[in-house]
Amino acid sequence: MAKKDLRFLCYPYMRESASTVDFEIRTDSLTTQIGMAASLTKDIPDVYRDLMELLPMAYHLNGSVRGKLAITDHDLDHLSSIYDRYVAEVKEKIETFLLPQGSTAACALHACRSEAKKSVRALHKVSLEREVPGILFDYAHLLANVLFVMAVCVNKRQGIEEIPFISKSYPTKPMKK
Repeated sequence: MAKKDLRFLCYPYMRESASTVDFEIRTDSLTTQIGMAASLTKDIPDVYRDLMELLPMAYHLNGSVRGKLAITDHDLDHLSSIYDRYVAEVKEKIETFLLPQGSTAACALHACRSEAKKSVRALHKVSLEREVPGILFDYAHLLANVLFVMAVCVNKRQGIEEIPFISKSYPTKPMKK
């Protein structure tokens, strides 16, 4: 029997029916988006550095369901400290729902945030089929929140005002002046 030509296989688990595949594809997309955001923040050294740290962590999140758990308490604590650092800078701006807009770098970070949320949802689907360590949920949720506050921080540093979203469907808090 001839060996299969791997050029015709982009991902070996693609035909599996388990939700693990969807999670892995989603977190691959997240990792790609983080790389894109990093390329747009090279002129903002701390954001760039943090994104370059998060880049392999998104792949560690990816592999932690099918393979060995690669997210540790230390990783979660480190991500939490990144969150705290950005929140300290933009606390007054994140007290209401904001439109995902601004600079190209901030918009890329908002796209990352959205991908992180999709990854959380895909992880939930996996958890309906198999045991998923709680730390993976904590990390994925926190990662989405980190990417959000990074986006707001980038806009602030670039002098771009946030635009509050006033929902017609749900009550929202007005933004403080």
